[in-house]
Amino acid sequence: MTGRDNELWQQSWRDRETAFHQKTVNPHLVRFWSSLGLAASDRVFVPLCGKSLDLLWLAQQGHTVIGVELSPLAARAFFRENRIQASRRRVGEFTLWEHGRISIFCGDFFQLSAADLGEIAAVFDRASLTALPDEIRGDYLEHLRKILPAACKILLLTTEEPDAGETDGQSFAVADEITRLYAGAFDIKLSHVESLFEPDPDPAIRQPVRVEEKVYLLLPKNDLD
Repeated sequence: MTGRDNELWQQSWRDRETAFHQKTVNPHLVRFWSSLGLAASDRVFVPLCGKSLDLLWLAQQGHTVIGVELSPLAARAFFRENRIQASRRRVGEFTLWEHGRISIFCGDFFQLSAADLGEIAAVFDRASLTALPDEIRGDYLEHLRKILPAACKILLLTTEEPDAGETDGQSFAVADEITRLYAGAFDIKLSHVESLFEPDPDPAIRQPVRVEEKVYLLLPKNDLD
């Protein structure tokens, strides 16, 4: 992220403006995770994890779970709210929070290296891509591919506004970005589309906005049958 984007994210946690945080485990994760065909012992990465309960669910499946989160308030809240006593230590540019199977690197995602993550078998990416500003989504995806093993599988959830192009002249081309950056190495399968109506972020606009929640399975081509 840019410095300005980082500060806005940090400020949202300081101001407790975290409506994006889900108070339950993501149902798409529960439904589609088994599609990746992982072993319980496999190591899993969750980028931009916040204080998501999805980390707990993945650990309960037997996985070692590695998250990365910019805000120390979010990392601290995850362990405190779940009554988990975590240890902390400095690792390069990060503060690493650890307890049992769960670790959170607190710091800038773009500072992560493959050595930090270890041999990751799969990624759960819950709307990280669409949460980022348009101009850095490409950089995010490129860095993610750089730090992951070639055989890594990805369960990718996106929230897309299908009518955005009609209202502001800009295409919400998330699917195009996924294809452009991943199609060379991954087989991309759209597994689920669900249309929802959500309140507009602008409180002055009372008309609900239609969004589409999509679930993609990204499977490395050299891993396909």
